[in-house]
Amino acid sequence: MPGVVSGQPGAQPRRPGDAGFTLAELLVAIAIMAIIALPAGNAVIGILHNTDATSARLAASHDAQISAAFFAADVGGLGVQNGGQTALAQSVETNAVYNSGLFPCGAAGTPNASLRLALDNYASAGSVTGYTPTRMVVSYVVETAGTGHELHRLRCVGSTTPVSDVVIAHQLTAAAPAVACSSTCTAASPPQRITLTLSLVDPGGTGTYPVALTGERRQT
Repeated sequence: MPGVVSGQPGAQPRRPGDAGFTLAELLVAIAIMAIIALPAGNAVIGILHNTDATSARLAASHDAQISAAFFAADVGGLGVQNGGQTALAQSVETNAVYNSGLFPCGAAGTPNASLRLALDNYASAGSVTGYTPTRMVVSYVVETAGTGHELHRLRCVGSTTPVSDVVIAHQLTAAAPAVACSSTCTAASPPQRITLTLSLVDPGGTGTYPVALTGERRQT
């Protein structure tokens, strides 16, 4: 019978596509796929790596912008009046222990503040002679977070207990932030300008880089 394999009674006719691949053809196909997959895989890994690095750099840039905005506002309002309300008194402390100094602010176990700023808040009654303003204190503290470090902004209003604790910068190095003032930071008359320089871990994995936060005092 035409199409029936000889010697196999009742066998079905063989169609042209039933032969399949030979072992040699299969090995060649696997080799070609490997040649194509290697550079394609490297390209995908490169894209993912660049995406992670870009995301990390954007996060670091966002931290720098947020911390700069907070710092400029805090230094802008810097200044506490002396007892006679005729001039400003010392309003800045550095490497300050949370429960001591002129302006204690923090809970038990809080690390020393790299920088602590004090200001008088007259918002509720205006600048009226004889009126006692609310004392506001802002502490910039580096705290350990897992294996890294974060810059916290603690704010105390009328007491030594923080009313807020905000992380304004992530991925700091272990080095303490550097404080620089246009005059002596802790002098009786507060400085006009203060700079807080942070050392951040480079998101690209190439070391560290500094971020300088600068503020100008508005009060005279």
